[in-house]
Formats: sequence, C-alpha cells, structure tokens
Amino acid sequence: MLPWLWVYGSLAAAAFAAGAVNSVAGGGTLLTFPTLLSVHTPDVVANATSTAALVPGSLAGAWGYRRELQGSRRWLLLLFAPSLLGGLVGAVLMVRYPESFKLVIPWLLLSASLLFLAQPYLTRRFPPHSETGRTSLGVQGAVVFFQFLVAVYGGYFGAGIGILMLTSLGFMGIGDVHRINGVKTILAAVINGVSIVVFVIYNTIDWRYAPVMAIASVLGGYYGAVIGRRIPKAVLRGFVVAVGLVVAAYYFLRQGGVI
Repeated sequence: MLPWLWVYGSLAAAAFAAGAVNSVAGGGTLLTFPTLLSVHTPDVVANATSTAALVPGSLAGAWGYRRELQGSRRWLLLLFAPSLLGGLVGAVLMVRYPESFKLVIPWLLLSASLLFLAQPYLTRRFPPHSETGRTSLGVQGAVVFFQFLVAVYGGYFGAGIGILMLTSLGFMGIGDVHRINGVKTILAAVINGVSIVVFVIYNTIDWRYAPVMAIASVLGGYYGAVIGRRIPKAVLRGFVVAVGLVVAAYYFLRQGGVI
C-alpha cells in the first residue's frame, strides 16, 4: 500500500471514530492523538492538529442532537463564558508549558468516570428541583466553576472533556442523558474553537492532515449523534464509563513507561 494512502487513510479512520465517540461520550482525542504521533507528528503539533480536526465533528454532533437541544438555551448561555475563557487559558498553557499538565490527566479522567458511574445514586440522594427543572444557585455556581476547570483542561489537551462535562451537567436538571449530550457537544465546540485560534496564532497545526481529518470527524460526529439517540440510557452510561476508564488506563500506563 502506498505510504501516503496509509497515512491519510489511518488519520481519516481515526477522526471518523473520534467524531462518533465524542458525540456519544467523549475521549475521541485518544484515537486521533496517537494516530498523529504514529505518522511522526511532534507532540504539541499532534495535539493542536487533533483539536482542529475534531471541532467540525463536534458541530456536526450538535446538529445531530438539535431536537434534544430545544429548551437548553439558558444552560448554554450560563456555561458559554467559562467554556470560552477556560479554553483560552488552557490552550495558552499548552503552547507555553506543554509538559506541566500531563501528570494529572489519568487521575482527572479516573475520578470523572467513577463520579459519572455514581451519578444516578447521587442525583437520587441530592435531586434537583424536578418540578421546575432548576437547581440551587450554589449548585449552578459550582458547575460553572467546574466547567471553567474542564475548559482549561480541554484547551490544554482535551481527551475526556466530554466525560467530565457529562458528569457535572448531570446535576443541573437539564434533562435526560441525550439532552445533556447535546449541551456537552456545543460546549466542547466552544472550548476547542477558541483553542484553535491560539494554535493558529502559534502556528502549531499541521495543515497537511487537519482538513482530511476534519471532514472525517464531521461524518463521524453526525452519525455518532444519530446512533447515540437510539441507544438505551443504561447502555450509553455504561459506554461513557468504559471510555473514561480506558482513557485513564492508557495514560496511567503511558506515565509508567509501559506503553
């Protein structure tokens, strides 16, 4: 097989799968980032290129969830600013201090996955005001602050931000997991979109690969959302947790020098 065909074929396949995974749960960067490394792309450039490629997929995923997004405007407005500001901060940190944040990645993902696993019990123990669909100002403030931290992490690297947002948004009384998925997908696009601006300014995107991957991620993002709507909630939750644990295990093994 021709080398260029293998390179572009593997990158397109990874971006398609990542777009689908991001629409359903998150963690798609785990597919695109290592694939870019495998074609000898430097770490920082691979990270930036992966982000640039997956933003169109996030937007396609949001379109796929357009029915579920009805009635979610106030949540999007509430969380837009912390997503934008956090993504900007994280992207600047990444291009200036590319090694400093890696040690916390597996712990963050592991904690989020376990919290999402426990979320049904916790929401029964501390339920939102179901008659109005509203939560207390204290809970909203905590989620806004957490969203800022997630956005910083997302701007810096991004693998698993969907899982982190699914965890926190589940406490906001937004609705079922499919509506939460739609809100999460929009916010992820905001975080990654502002990151791309920073990466363009610092010239850290490999434009040989980004366009092909972006097209593939759009297809994956849209069809991932279509499929995700049809998956039973329990199955979808189990898939989210599994993705989080796999991503966390990967980074634990990588930090330990196993892979």
